[in-house]
Amino acid sequence: MKGARHGMDQTAKAIACVIGGMILISLQDATVKWLSSDFPLYEIVFARATVAIFLILAVMHFEGGVGFVKTDRLALCIGRGLLMVIANTFFFMAVVAMPLADAMAILFVSPLLVTVASIPILGEKVGVRRWAAVIVGLIGVVVMLRPGTEAMRLAAFFPLIAAVAYTALIMMTRKLGATERASTMSFYLQASFIVASVAAGLSFGDGRLAATDDPSLFFVFRAWSWPGLDAGVLMVACGLLIGSGNLLMTQAYRIGEATMVAPFEYTALPMAVLWGYLLWGHFPDWIAFIGIALIAGSGLFIFYRETKTGRINASEKPVPRSR
Repeated sequence: MKGARHGMDQTAKAIACVIGGMILISLQDATVKWLSSDFPLYEIVFARATVAIFLILAVMHFEGGVGFVKTDRLALCIGRGLLMVIANTFFFMAVVAMPLADAMAILFVSPLLVTVASIPILGEKVGVRRWAAVIVGLIGVVVMLRPGTEAMRLAAFFPLIAAVAYTALIMMTRKLGATERASTMSFYLQASFIVASVAAGLSFGDGRLAATDDPSLFFVFRAWSWPGLDAGVLMVACGLLIGSGNLLMTQAYRIGEATMVAPFEYTALPMAVLWGYLLWGHFPDWIAFIGIALIAGSGLFIFYRETKTGRINASEKPVPRSR
């Protein structure tokens, strides 16, 4: 009886952690969008990653020392970090030009892409029901893109590119997860952000490539500018939000079963709708809601089918979503 009660308590704590983590990560996304009107992406990412990496080093210290930075699979850790840089860049290029909820919904097509990629890469078999779910989810993406209408624009494809990069990252993480700690992988992820943002700042931080009317490209190439106190606090907050959010997500998967925890990652979708409405007055129309429902429903169904077929269990911890 005590064992069952303890298991229920752990599950409740894990669910609370994943919900809390997704709330913090979605708020970080909204903060980046808020800062995008005044600062370039590479500057925001540099400040965010610098704060986050110190938070990770502090966690490593309590885990047993920063010696866990050492890894025998450095190339894979760096490759994973570069994939996250690509995913992060295209996602925020979308966020600056379209409602946060729309970009978030298209990004969540990644579970569907993981299902497809698992066939040639991991040798997994996908049944008719999961294939049907993939097709329904992709229809949801088409609905979100709105082909043939004035609402369709290049920025709508950016979260789709981010989802592809994130899918490749998940495939690589499955290979790393068996030997590397979450904190070690997180360290190299944030280090990749720092290196990439410094390289971007040195390459075009003077703004010479910012002569464009496209808001996404302008966000990437605009000139670096020194933040005031308010903006500086928000940039530090980005680092604390993403660092704390990822730690909560990691804790959720550490103490809870994946079958119970992972579906709650979809908390990010209603939170994106909430932040978009409160901060910018954006509220999805009925077409967007149909697309969101198709994508989210398909992702949840695929996770349910993987659980039923035994592909996911308590000992197989998926890597939590992060940006």
